[in-house]
Amino acid sequence: MPSTIRSFAKINLGLHIRGLRADGFHELRTVYQTIALHDVVRVQVSRGSGIGIICADPRVPTDSTNTCFRIVERAMAVLGVSGQVSIEIEKKLPVQGGLGGASANAVATLLALERALKKQLPGSEKLRIAAEVGSDLPLFLVGGTILGIGRGEDVYPLADLPATACVVAMPEIAVSTPKAFADWDLQSSASVPPTRTGGDARSSLVAGAKLTVSSPSDRMNEFSRRVSAWLSGASGVPGSQRRGRAETPLLDLVRTGIENDFERVVFPQHPELREVKRVLEREGAFYASLSGSGSAVYGLFRARVTASKAAVRLQAGGTPAVATATLTRRQYWQRIFDC
Repeated sequence: MPSTIRSFAKINLGLHIRGLRADGFHELRTVYQTIALHDVVRVQVSRGSGIGIICADPRVPTDSTNTCFRIVERAMAVLGVSGQVSIEIEKKLPVQGGLGGASANAVATLLALERALKKQLPGSEKLRIAAEVGSDLPLFLVGGTILGIGRGEDVYPLADLPATACVVAMPEIAVSTPKAFADWDLQSSASVPPTRTGGDARSSLVAGAKLTVSSPSDRMNEFSRRVSAWLSGASGVPGSQRRGRAETPLLDLVRTGIENDFERVVFPQHPELREVKRVLEREGAFYASLSGSGSAVYGLFRARVTASKAAVRLQAGGTPAVATATLTRRQYWQRIFDC
């Protein structure tokens, strides 16, 4: 009997990029938010050995390059067990869409594997294995609203934002994240700011936590200040105070002016994505942004009915889009096993 898990997507509420670190990764600051769109992953363990992956989407690798394969390999070794692991991925999320689909699949596979084996890894061990496999994986072991720092793998739960209506547009464009980073490096190389020793980035965002990040950029510090101000409830941004039931902590956050740096390099190459963002804004989104490096573009709405109309407008123009909602941490963990 296979163990079945929902594999929820994420969006990025702002994403700031620093230059390359010594390990070859970029230093990042972002706020992740899980949403209700999802794939479905089924895992079964039987006698024998090996890892097999089945997926109807030909763009999904079924060999050892798949994140699901890699996380199973590591988890089985740590648990000290053997067996033939079969993984079936029912794909609904776009491939290379910026919604974290492959990373979410891997974490769902890990959770399903634990259920199938009736064994459980310590939380810290799961986070370690997830971070080894990919930068976006650990966020899916937290869910809800999450601060991501380092290369994105260093994650901390933030105060949950209320569930908010959301439209996700999924143009049939594959955006390569490595290429987007390379384009960012090329664009920023002509005006690299002088490095300097900055303050403790994580302690300014999560009380009591400590992290030393070498030479953070001014933009990084600004992102940290804005999120810190939002968390303290005193953003200092005109109009940021709540003025009624329609105002939410999420609206307060986006009013701080957080942006996704990838838009600077992805939109010029794919102007149709910029136009999707403009449509969402014209249709009433109080915030619209590229998610990750794209190509998914999302908009946040005050009402589900407005979001549904925006999705219909995009669909009428030939852009696949769906109305959904953000997930709180509690909703995430309630629904992930509800299959």
